Amino acid sequence: MHYYTDVLKKYAVFAGRARRQEFWMFVLCNLVVEAVIVSLDLVLGTKGIIDAVYTLVILLPCIGLTVRRLHDTGRSGWWYLLVLIPLIGWIWLIVLMATEGQAGPNEYGPSPKAVHA
Repeated sequence: MHYYTDVLKKYAVFAGRARRQEFWMFVLCNLVVEAVIVSLDLVLGTKGIIDAVYTLVILLPCIGLTVRRLHDTGRSGWWYLLVLIPLIGWIWLIVLMATEGQAGPNEYGPSPKAVHA
């Protein structure tokens, strides 16, 4: 769960690098939280309002984490705009998120593996 809270603590931080593990564990935790919120919406009959508020709250941390993950692979955060290309953009972004980061320091900072080791 600390992967989820760590990303929320870096609410709008776009500088630095993020490990694959940090990214994918946040995605997993976010899916669980999202499932609970959607279930809560259905039970309470709020027609998705709780989910919409949650989505707006979590939007900046998600973008920040994705940008930091792209930095770990040596790419600019502007690569995130690939999502604007229908279907192929999302698939390519998933491939980039699954790609191993650069081993040593790069222009975006030191390797997060070295920091956490």
